[in-house]
Amino acid sequence: MTDWNAYRANMQKNVKALAQLTPNTLKGLQTLETPLPELKHLDAKTRELIALAVAVTTRCDGCIAVHSAAARKVGASKEEIAEALGVAVALNAGAALVYSSRVMEAFDSTEG
Repeated sequence: MTDWNAYRANMQKNVKALAQLTPNTLKGLQTLETPLPELKHLDAKTRELIALAVAVTTRCDGCIAVHSAAARKVGASKEEIAEALGVAVALNAGAALVYSSRVMEAFDSTEG
């Protein structure tokens, strides 16, 4: 299994090296990630639960490493995380069904 603490530390080291080469890339991401003053409807725990669900749907190990640690810091429970991940699983299954219908449409439209 993955040592998530070591993975996160190594990823942060590599991101820092990349940021030295392309500082605007990191600045852009930081701008997107910085909570704005008008963000007042979702608390930090809810945002981290959403982040974890999205991390699963986008298959981003780096996001999983960072947001798992952040979720723990803001008090998310294992049960809350499991529930959020259940939503991610359901959405992935739903998306697979929708894209399966696209395959059928593409197949039917293909000249053979």
